[in-house]
Amino acid sequence: MKSSQLVAIIKRLEAMTEATDNEIQVRRFEKEGVEKCLVTYDKATETFELTESDSQQSYQFDNIDIVAMEIYDLIQ
Repeated sequence: MKSSQLVAIIKRLEAMTEATDNEIQVRRFEKEGVEKCLVTYDKATETFELTESDSQQSYQFDNIDIVAMEIYDLIQ
């Protein structure tokens, strides 16, 4: 059985929320070496911001599950 991509995405997002430095955390999500989105996490506001690489459209989320599903959709 192939491992879940959604679990891997959530683990990366959880690592962002658990970082102990107070800096904004940034992660890039790619498909076959092509960046699909950039995600930042602001610990002060406890929000994620997802920016789609193609359109430069940005979205804000305060729920880790919702941002994970958006990332999953982009990399499929």
